[in-house]
Amino acid sequence: MIPREILKKIRQIEIRTNRLVTETLAGQYHSVFKGQGMNFEEVREYQPGDEVRSIDWNVTARMNHPFVKKFVEERELTLMLMVDVSGSGLFGSRAQSKRELAAEIASVLAFSAIRNNDKVGLILFSDEVEKFIPPRKGRRHVLRVIREVLFYEPRRQGTDLNGALEFLLRVTPHKAIAVIASDFIGSQAVSADGGRGKLRSQMMLLESLAQGAYPMLRHANRRHDVVAVQITDPFELELPALGRLVLQDAETGEIVEVNTGDTRKRKAFAERQARTQTEITRLFRSAGIDAIQLRTDQPYAVELARFFETREKRRLRG
Repeated sequence: MIPREILKKIRQIEIRTNRLVTETLAGQYHSVFKGQGMNFEEVREYQPGDEVRSIDWNVTARMNHPFVKKFVEERELTLMLMVDVSGSGLFGSRAQSKRELAAEIASVLAFSAIRNNDKVGLILFSDEVEKFIPPRKGRRHVLRVIREVLFYEPRRQGTDLNGALEFLLRVTPHKAIAVIASDFIGSQAVSADGGRGKLRSQMMLLESLAQGAYPMLRHANRRHDVVAVQITDPFELELPALGRLVLQDAETGEIVEVNTGDTRKRKAFAERQARTQTEITRLFRSAGIDAIQLRTDQPYAVELARFFETREKRRLRG
């Protein structure tokens, strides 16, 4: 039996995201994610403006006037949602954590998918694949996906994007849309004896995850249509002026003391994080991966619509 408060939370997300899908993103998902090919539907009489190459010459010869073949797009796709459930996803300096925002994005895409009769699957990963839900259709299935993203309790705290992508390639033999929702903050893998290597700063972990996963990201994008959704919190980009703080890394357990009252340190931190974000954007672009950055303190609807619009314009340009 699912507790009432969980059902209420899922229902709230369904109502909020369904409204967005209906009123704002209607048709955009269909436009930017295309099927695998074209299926023959029927033969009809030629009309001015029809493509000459589509003329069915056999039928034209029998009927003594031109007919054309009509094709429809093979629409059925598979949307694989890959959601990072590592420890850093629980952080949120505003009303919403990164994990909660990931659930809403997953919900928007999943409801868009089932409206187009596509299948939706889920991979939850930390530094191992925590849970896999095979692709299926239907509202009940999507609600289960949302529930797992929101309330699944991971066994591990770190992040291993390479392992998650390898798993995706094993379980998804045909071309799919693979959406990775993550903050792209990583931690070092646990060694065989259970110890950890030398801990590094959050900024270095952010860089190492993107750089370390680059070959696998590029390989996965050759097989599938990979989209990266980076979810960040404003306090990860700029430190607030709150004086001396004792902070604990959610993935490594490292504890550090930071004097956020020092203007120079806050400026240096913001500059490092800005360079890191620029590098991540460059890596995604180099791998041929479409990416979008969302923040817990900003509405995501406008950014998501802009992403769809930009991708559609690029598709039309060829």
